[in-house]
Amino acid sequence: MKTQIFIAALFLSGFTFAQEKKNDSVKTQKIEEVVMTKQVFKKQSDRFVYDVAASPVTKGNTTFDLLRQTPLLSTTDDKTLKIAGKNSALIYINGRKSNMDAESLAQFLKNTPAENIQKIEVITVPGSEFQVEASDGIINIVLKKKMSDGLNGNMRMSNSQNKYNGSSASFSANYRKDKLGISANLYGGDNIQAQHYVLRNGNDLSSNESTGNIDDPNQYIGGYLNFDYQLTEKSNLALSWNSNANKSYNSTVNLFNTIKSFDTESQSYITNYTNSRNREDARSYNNSVNLNYELKTDSLGSKLNVNAAYLNYRRFQFTDNKTFFADSAGNDTGLGQTIHQNLPQIINNFSGTVDYIQKFKNDFTVSIGGNFNKTKTDNDTQNDTFIEGEPTESAPNHFIYDENIYGMYLTLEKKFSDKFSGKIGTRYEITNSLGTSDNAAEEYRRIERNYNNVLPYVSLNYAINDKNNISYAFSSRMRRPSFWELNPVRNILTENNYTQNNPFVKASSTYNQELTYMYKSSYFLILNHSYFKDVITQVPLQGYAKSMDGTISEQNVLRYIRTNFGDKQEMSAMVGIQKTFFKQYLTMNFNIGVQHNVNNGSLAVDPTNGDIFLDKDGNEIVYRNNIKSTSILIQTNNTIRLDKKKTWFLGVNYFFVDKQQIELGMLKNLMSLDLSIKKNWNDWTFALNLNDVLRTNIVEIEDYQANGNYNYVRNDQFRRGGTFSITYNFGNQKVKKVRNIEGASDDIKSRTR
Repeated sequence: MKTQIFIAALFLSGFTFAQEKKNDSVKTQKIEEVVMTKQVFKKQSDRFVYDVAASPVTKGNTTFDLLRQTPLLSTTDDKTLKIAGKNSALIYINGRKSNMDAESLAQFLKNTPAENIQKIEVITVPGSEFQVEASDGIINIVLKKKMSDGLNGNMRMSNSQNKYNGSSASFSANYRKDKLGISANLYGGDNIQAQHYVLRNGNDLSSNESTGNIDDPNQYIGGYLNFDYQLTEKSNLALSWNSNANKSYNSTVNLFNTIKSFDTESQSYITNYTNSRNREDARSYNNSVNLNYELKTDSLGSKLNVNAAYLNYRRFQFTDNKTFFADSAGNDTGLGQTIHQNLPQIINNFSGTVDYIQKFKNDFTVSIGGNFNKTKTDNDTQNDTFIEGEPTESAPNHFIYDENIYGMYLTLEKKFSDKFSGKIGTRYEITNSLGTSDNAAEEYRRIERNYNNVLPYVSLNYAINDKNNISYAFSSRMRRPSFWELNPVRNILTENNYTQNNPFVKASSTYNQELTYMYKSSYFLILNHSYFKDVITQVPLQGYAKSMDGTISEQNVLRYIRTNFGDKQEMSAMVGIQKTFFKQYLTMNFNIGVQHNVNNGSLAVDPTNGDIFLDKDGNEIVYRNNIKSTSILIQTNNTIRLDKKKTWFLGVNYFFVDKQQIELGMLKNLMSLDLSIKKNWNDWTFALNLNDVLRTNIVEIEDYQANGNYNYVRNDQFRRGGTFSITYNFGNQKVKKVRNIEGASDDIKSRTR
């Protein structure tokens, strides 16, 4: 949809506190209720543990609200979560990946009350037993255990006001009777995602400027149904089904374009005006089913876990992109170019995992397992171009992508003493993929990729004494492109400005190191280094495009091409505190750090069609990014109790991300002040949240090349706004939570969109 045109590139670029999407994914399942008496933040082996059982932050809030206020976690776009120093975060529940695809995650997190959480574990460098990509971290949500039979649940309604109004509602229920547990959730809502763009690119001789709005209305409904049955005292069988549907009809782009070119004969600029008026209808469906069997093999905690899953993802997108001639006041004077696009994507995935954990009495644990994923994506696209109403070009392309992934791992963990413990492991992954197109140049009709990767991991943890703890971790990972990044479609913004996906993108490699020191379970220092090889990102190529047959475009064009773009390093140092003051009237979470980015990439040729880019004099243009930058990062979340009865709470949250160099250029600083007020009354909670009060969370990117080209992006997503919510908890609050099951296809879901 339109919102992904530039934001996917910005927030997957890897700055510490900014969030992606896409990155490609973050996922969760269901969260219920919380009540606690104290907060504890401490380091345990390979993870940080945040004990929120009595935190005033939890009651009446959503899962997303709670996670964004957890130490080391942050969000700059109010949609996605990041762990400090990591590209993105995967959500686990009780040690297992949740059954939720990436596209519906944000809606789900914001529609699920966060009221059954015992603690949150932040795993900054996951071990070999976890299926993660690149520098992804893991957020593991541990739920309270309840022992009695019965029914409980909650209902939540909310209304939000940004540029437009939106509403949502959710209902969750949890039932347990003897050996059977049933968990269900249903949520739905509607909103309009609004954006304002200012886009400038060009040089001294020619330039394009586009300004205007994008409105993307969404209606969504989703939920899950889980059954968990205890076969014997040592074995369980579970079946889960997740479903989500989203409809985005009449999504519009309205941009006014000013195109200038220098005329050498008259020694003056010639200015032309156009309007880009694009309309899109899109809908998506995601259904997955997972069968799980778990067998406990001894009293020490050894167990066998087997999963089998099927995932079906369907997205249908129809776009009508029109360019109108216009006058200087922006009035249409005639129809120019029209492009109709039909961009469907269908994904089917079959997968399975087997994991076995053997625990020994001498604090030694061996974990071994394997996984298999078979995925087929079908993209039967159609592009028809009309000039002044007359058909000029038809470009259908049926792209099919088949991928098989085989993985296995071995992890050894040993506690040598009360002070020292260590963990070592490795993953071996085999990836075979084949992409075929039926309407492309011969060299582009068959794209085959085969990878064999050995991915080592090691972590060491030393408790110097009761107050001091130090740990080190190293991990090697790879990042495969998401399926929508491989789908060779063109997302048109204006006649001369579009993004292009790329079926030739190959997997990238990442090497992560982290050194952590913690004092009194309240103060911490984290040093992190990540090296990325063959970074997957969007690269802005601009100039007069010269095709392989020698044809040169009449206008200066700008293409954001998805490709592998050199190498990158990220180094960060962060100090923080998680502590309560004034007899628990103030709970503070404060982080401050510095990040150093080193970019090293260049690109001269459009990898999707072989075009090169020329300046006005016919010289070849190369886009380069070998700039270093150092940035300051600040985040603080504060909860103030306003009365003795613990019924009124004030929240004051703030983040600041200094300007820093990313692949697209220099990202200017981002910051946001968020306020909230909450009232607890019996089983009811009333909350008002105000986001981006100062209206400072607006993305700006600026890039100047040595060859004279410049590129500027300003993206305002109207994040300033307010949300009022009402939450009601009902039933037996001692109901035991249904066992959460990791889906065998979860690592594939994160790559759907």
